[in-house]
Amino acid sequence: MTPLKFPDKKTALAGAFANRFATGFVIGATDLPLAGWLSGLLFGLLRSLPDAIITKSWIPIIVLGAIGGAVIRLVIGAWGR
Repeated sequence: MTPLKFPDKKTALAGAFANRFATGFVIGATDLPLAGWLSGLLFGLLRSLPDAIITKSWIPIIVLGAIGGAVIRLVIGAWGR
């Protein structure tokens, strides 16, 4: 979100932070019957899609959301619960 142009940069960054926090929370609170990393990748992708649509910055947001979701789920699987 930092390199993108927004009229209110603080609000855009706060929204991006809230979205990423919610992604981590949802991934940690769910337990799908899939491989851990695949579950995280799916949720990261789905939670990043609205931001990608709004900003029209598809590749960086979708890719980082999917990778971040997979990593979060791997970390939760290794050290969580």
